[in-house]
Amino acid sequence: MSNILVYALHYDGAINKNSLGAVSEGAKLAAELGGEAHALLLGENVPQDVAASLGRYGAKKVLIAEGPEGLAQPLVDAMAKAITDGGYKYALFGGGLLGFEIGAGLAARLGAGVAMEVTAVRAEGGELVAERPILGDSAISEIKYRSPVGIIIGRLNAFEAKDTGGADAPVEQLSFELSAHSTQATMVTRGEQRGADVDIEGADILVAGGRGLGKAEGFELCEQLAAAFGGNSAVAATRAVVDAGWYPYAAQIGQTGKTVAPKLYLAAGISGAIQHKVGMQSSENIVAINKDANAPIFEFSDLGVVGDLNKILPKLTEAVKAKKGS
Repeated sequence: MSNILVYALHYDGAINKNSLGAVSEGAKLAAELGGEAHALLLGENVPQDVAASLGRYGAKKVLIAEGPEGLAQPLVDAMAKAITDGGYKYALFGGGLLGFEIGAGLAARLGAGVAMEVTAVRAEGGELVAERPILGDSAISEIKYRSPVGIIIGRLNAFEAKDTGGADAPVEQLSFELSAHSTQATMVTRGEQRGADVDIEGADILVAGGRGLGKAEGFELCEQLAAAFGGNSAVAATRAVVDAGWYPYAAQIGQTGKTVAPKLYLAAGISGAIQHKVGMQSSENIVAINKDANAPIFEFSDLGVVGDLNKILPKLTEAVKAKKGS
């Protein structure tokens, strides 16, 4: 029997979306291995109800470790103790830089194997096999673990959160000791970058702009359309335009930016280079507007519009406004 320990990041009384996805994925994989998925939260005075709510996503037990939240080294101490005492064969993390730090620390501490930027995991022959893109996402590498513990760190939005509506999970306190170097850093303030004051990683609708907008002012067209959609909508950008200073880096999507999976991804003036495709290809519906009929983005779009975005976007904005006002 192979149990899986999942790290759940929480902030301001809520579990991070990617962590919920990791718990759901861990529960599915553990069931296929004949084991259970357990979750670990670290923080000061973690609400019991928040921890227990992970049972709705498949966690059979939740461990709470008392310690400084949001720092990698205390989490390495807590995770290492939990893995060693609990005999977990795998540790699973949702996407994010903190997971990368913890995973590297655990690999060194436990002599574990680690795979980062994982986009899919499957059970095969009683073991887990992780998949991650390589060579600029032009090929997929399969990772099998030879070490006693396998650490899997997903790419942002790689795992879907599934609320099964099940019962709350039992909660236990984890007793562990902080190593000397884990107390050297102190959290001064905590914040998260946002694109246009909205979390683009969690947005349902994204209006993304590329070099085809022509200039920084062109993003006003994207912002107007996103505002017309309303609700959980946001504006995103390609690396080329953020490098040019047209839009904030917090809104960058792609291999060196953020990975998103909205219900609708509208690409305006984006050619669709492989580096950008990496960050948005999991979108449910992709609509592309580009004057170049041969733009690569049309190859993986659900709907493509060939034309001048300076004429199309304003008309689309008015159409959305009219529809929502009807």
